Amino acid sequence: MAYGKSIELFLVNGTADSLITAELSNWNGKAIKIPRIEVASCNRDDITQAGVYFLFCKEDDGSDSVYIGEAENVKERLVQHLRDYQSEKEKYYWSTAVIFVGRDLNKALIRYLENRFVEIARGSKRYLVLTKNTYRNTVMKESQIAVMEEFVDNVKVLINALGYKVLEPYAQADSPSATTDDDVLSLSTGSASATGKVTTEGFVVFEGATVNEKTSVKSLSASMQKLRQKLFDAGKVKDLTTTEDILFSSSSAAADFILGYSVSGPQTWKAKDGRTLKEIENSQTN
Repeated sequence: MAYGKSIELFLVNGTADSLITAELSNWNGKAIKIPRIEVASCNRDDITQAGVYFLFCKEDDGSDSVYIGEAENVKERLVQHLRDYQSEKEKYYWSTAVIFVGRDLNKALIRYLENRFVEIARGSKRYLVLTKNTYRNTVMKESQIAVMEEFVDNVKVLINALGYKVLEPYAQADSPSATTDDDVLSLSTGSASATGKVTTEGFVVFEGATVNEKTSVKSLSASMQKLRQKLFDAGKVKDLTTTEDILFSSSSAAADFILGYSVSGPQTWKAKDGRTLKEIENSQTN
């Protein structure tokens, strides 16, 4: 059962595009979101503590990437990142850092956290993860692992609340709207077939969908033709089969991508009992 959580956001300088702290009730950890341009001049004690950090970047093609790291003094490490970029030792440019600190964190614990966050971010497949190596064999007590896993869960909540879904898969198995047989919708026409579900962000087509090789240029919009080609080029479709879950803005966009021509998503996607998505949504609103 999921319980409600209380988050306290504090705009340190009075604006949302500057330094922000975020804290969960009954947790000794803290999130600090800070723009790149404010790091060097920031004199807060909390960012000099041991912790983990996420550096958020935009690639030239508009896609998102993230560097995840750990440090016993986070500010010193962030300043070193700035120096490394200036000296061209680092090629990526990050605009925002989100830092997580907590009471009694030490080198072993932050190494464990860094590795866990890199694993989760890679598994979520929303961001390109720029971190190359982590400490995967950190020796810790069972009790310490339990405490750090709770830390991980709280970080997931806070970083999502701050606007970064880097640790969240497209279709969450443990959400209130968890994927069950009743939630899954399917589409099958000719050689094309797929399963997916409606989510809070749009419509997710699950890994393993078979995409129609042919497209109708007259029917398919220019934007969908471009998106289709982008997903093929990115390796998210191989041998006409999707290699991972893919999020679309709507059920119609998802159906257009699979079929290669324009259709009505609400009338095309069907539940296992034969009802269309349109019929399901009508019954919910009525």
